[in-house]
Amino acid sequence: MAAVLFDFSGTLFRVESTDAWLRAALAGTGVTLSAAELTETARALETSGALPGGAPPPRVPEELADAWEARDLGSEQHRTAYTGLSRQVPLPDPGLHDALYDRHMAPGAWRPYPDAAEVLSALRGDGIAVGVVSNIGWDLRPVFRAHGLDRYVDTYVLSYEHGIRKPDPRLFATACAALGAEPGRTLMVGDSRPADGGAAALGCGVHFVDHLPVTERPAGLLPVLDLVRRPGVRGERPLRPGT
Repeated sequence: MAAVLFDFSGTLFRVESTDAWLRAALAGTGVTLSAAELTETARALETSGALPGGAPPPRVPEELADAWEARDLGSEQHRTAYTGLSRQVPLPDPGLHDALYDRHMAPGAWRPYPDAAEVLSALRGDGIAVGVVSNIGWDLRPVFRAHGLDRYVDTYVLSYEHGIRKPDPRLFATACAALGAEPGRTLMVGDSRPADGGAAALGCGVHFVDHLPVTERPAGLLPVLDLVRRPGVRGERPLRPGT
């Protein structure tokens, strides 16, 4: 392998819990909730799918359907979709909905998986190019810089900056071109078979990890090193592109 592409959320990083997200947003506004109110509100926000990078909504309100469908194609659509989901939950201050959205983009809202630095550093030491390919509506580069991982990443290919999103092979092709790597010698690592599996249509190898809390996945990325170092190993393949 000449290059490895990584997804962001659920692959290299995991967003904080809904409870921690709400607490952090409240701390910045001066609004207070009782312990019972905090628990109830956090549960309602989680159920609504309002936390980007968290659990997806079980149902998207009809009035948000268009914004939800386009959420990863532009920063405005992304904010509209997620603050719209947040507004399904009554909050004591209307400004909290925007505060919650702003909080999820803060580097402190994200934690790298325990083996992320080890794997990225090892790839750099082996001379293997690294790219981050993400369906996202905001600039995640500050998150990588704040956690000291930006030095290992050669290119970022973000859906909102290109107006296309995974599983569209063009997004993976853009990353391969930026790294000067042939798709046949590139491995895509992600947590979503529907999205990240699209790299197989381009000819990339694919490898999937579990989207688990950071404390429950201490070594999920380490197999990537074996895959890229073993001759002839192309990684796991989905049953068909995009599945």
